[in-house]
Amino acid sequence: MEKIKILVVGCGNMGTSHARAYHKLPGFEIVGLVSRKPQSRERLSDELGGLPKFGDFKKALATTKPDAVAISTYPDTHAAYVRESLMAGAHVFVEKPIALTVEEAEELVELAKTKKKKLVVGYILRVHPAWTKFVETAQTLGKPLVMRMNLNQQSSEEQWYTHKQLMQSMSPIVDCGVHYVDIMCLMTGAQPVSVSAIGARLTEEIDTDMYNYGQLQVRFNDGSVGWYEAGWGPMISETAFFVKDVIGPKGSVSIADEKKGDSDDIEGHTKTGGLILHFSELDENGKFIKKDRLLSTEDEPDHDGLCLLEQEYFLKSIQRDLDLTNHLSDAVNSLKIVLAADKSFRTGETVHL
Repeated sequence: MEKIKILVVGCGNMGTSHARAYHKLPGFEIVGLVSRKPQSRERLSDELGGLPKFGDFKKALATTKPDAVAISTYPDTHAAYVRESLMAGAHVFVEKPIALTVEEAEELVELAKTKKKKLVVGYILRVHPAWTKFVETAQTLGKPLVMRMNLNQQSSEEQWYTHKQLMQSMSPIVDCGVHYVDIMCLMTGAQPVSVSAIGARLTEEIDTDMYNYGQLQVRFNDGSVGWYEAGWGPMISETAFFVKDVIGPKGSVSIADEKKGDSDDIEGHTKTGGLILHFSELDENGKFIKKDRLLSTEDEPDHDGLCLLEQEYFLKSIQRDLDLTNHLSDAVNSLKIVLAADKSFRTGETVHL
């Protein structure tokens, strides 16, 4: 089978990891690297043995004529780059979110269908073995579920610069929240019915319309509830910055956060210290019948390894013509939830879905 010529757009943290994956996979051939920053595309090109470099996306697309495009740029460029790539006849892998509005996301899904091209959205937790086990274990706890999750990041220097750039188009609960509400939807298998949110602007360094701390609450039609919290910036506390916890009638399961590094460590965002499974059943004396169990996740891949799993899935979707209907429906659904949370913050009212 011929190699799939792929254009890598964005050479930051995610773009670099995805490019390393394409470099390793024999089914892909990287035909170009695109980045607005010359130093980032130069660095990545040197690392991968010398690859064509571009500072302009449209020029790169026209010059390389790729079979596929991988987009890992700032969110406000995603929709335009996806659209142009599909119109050029390329399959697309795009980091979340697919777009900044639900309407635009739905249009892109329809365009991919019309063009008969694969469109895969980067939901990295879906390929994570430990998170898969986390979801499957949560599904054994009965209904309703109470899901508690956060990812707060105390950032400075280059990381704070990146966060401020991201906040030109979206808040932390929107940017990061799509991952975790997607996980909540997988755990419950239920439909979200309402979303509410609170937030605060804790810095003068961002636009007055944006906020760098937020928490959303979502209700599902099976009685399950979940909250997600995210904050970015030099003022953010690192106390309990990583909480991943699910409670049901039969007990609870939590991702152990032992050996966590600093909250701005990208590697630590997907790393787990095992799963702690607690059983709620009591004996006639009111004592717990079973002891808590630690489910090992020692064999989990690192960040580059997870991106490799994502790109293996992208490759398989193209080569085997996988049906991505559910994948894209879930991507749009999670975006709908976090954008409803943003609307709730701005209006002060609960949004009914």
